[in-house]
Amino acid sequence: MGLGNPGPGYAGNRHNVGAMVLAELAARVGTKLSAGKGPRARSASGDGRLAGRRVVLAQPTTYMNESGGPVKGLLDYHSIPITALVVVHDELDLDFEVVRLKRGGGEGGHNGLRSISRSTGTKDYLRVRVGIGRPPGRQDPADFVLKDFSATERKTLDLLVGEAADAVELLLEKGLEAAQNVVHPRS
Repeated sequence: MGLGNPGPGYAGNRHNVGAMVLAELAARVGTKLSAGKGPRARSASGDGRLAGRRVVLAQPTTYMNESGGPVKGLLDYHSIPITALVVVHDELDLDFEVVRLKRGGGEGGHNGLRSISRSTGTKDYLRVRVGIGRPPGRQDPADFVLKDFSATERKTLDLLVGEAADAVELLLEKGLEAAQNVVHPRS
């Protein structure tokens, strides 16, 4: 599940980096995301094989803070256990160009994650956290995430999106701990 806001006005926003990664994964799989019907009506999805596994790639067509309903609808429709859900999202608490993997934990003020946790009744799902950095000065984080990436950031944005997509594939192929050992730098 790649998180973002709908419509072309939000397409280049920092908050939409999850949707950007999802688009990259859909291209790799060779699937086109299309609007669903019934319980899938509030998302665009497509399926295929990624890292040797059958996957459903999806993006809610709702605003970020309403992501939970579409996620729950897709999980139920496809009989996917919550432990198999992978959410790709922007992360203020990571520097730009940093990708981290984890299962569960807090939402850190991220309304999309909060909505998913509330709708599914748990925080125990996999997350691919894509660093967008902190807002400069005293800028409100809500305003910062709804701004497009800077010209400097756009120069390496494709690399970041590719690295996050690679992290999703590693996560599916090797599992969380082994993928963390590859994606996270040694300290």
